Amino acid sequence: MINFALNQIYLKIMEHPLIATDNYVAFTFFIGTMAMMAAAIFFFFEVNATSAKWRTSVLVSGLITFIAAVHYYYMRGYNLETGESPTFFRYVDWILTVPLMCVEFYLITKKAGAKQGLLWKLIFASIVMLVTGYFGETVDRSHSVLWGAISGAAYFYIVYLVWFGEVAKLAQNAGPQVAKATKYLGWFVLVGWAVYPLGYILGTPGGLFGLQLVADPKAAAHAMDIVYNIADAINKIGFGLVIYVLSRSEE
Repeated sequence: MINFALNQIYLKIMEHPLIATDNYVAFTFFIGTMAMMAAAIFFFFEVNATSAKWRTSVLVSGLITFIAAVHYYYMRGYNLETGESPTFFRYVDWILTVPLMCVEFYLITKKAGAKQGLLWKLIFASIVMLVTGYFGETVDRSHSVLWGAISGAAYFYIVYLVWFGEVAKLAQNAGPQVAKATKYLGWFVLVGWAVYPLGYILGTPGGLFGLQLVADPKAAAHAMDIVYNIADAINKIGFGLVIYVLSRSEE
């Protein structure tokens, strides 16, 4: 029985092409899958051990990393089988996970009086940022500068809300631990999310604002995938860990 189960696992693994030792793109997809899944399992197991007021926040962190792990597993297979960048599926992942990351700001400032209006502002801005980025990267690449500018405007609006707007003001009234956590999350938005425009530059014709960093389009796509994969793992897992530490510091 055990031998049969092991054989089935082996056959399942062999359904996918093996990762070559010099295939750094597929390697980062694999590492991303494992890291996101490990983080999701950790957050899910910790939910019941979390105080009631932070339980939803930790659960959302688990959902973010779980959704990402599933998409990364699929994107890894797609990349290995086709050699192409799974741009469409990456944006499907982002359209689900990035708004959830914005929801975290609402959840941790809710006790300080955050209204649903703030929640919808954050979600709307994140969706605009992603949809326009997708258009510039895939649908209307000839106008990538325009779409990139709109996407960037939505991104900076989120930065403003987190650092100087409603989120920042509410966090100051929610206690020192929430204020500290919000600042850490703000750094992820300001610095961590800023990596994505770099991937956009590498992946669009001529680069954003006419800046051409990589001459070979295929090499540009590979570089873009590596940048996105590393940024995703750091940002999504890091976001969740900040929330987890906050949930323990205020128990």
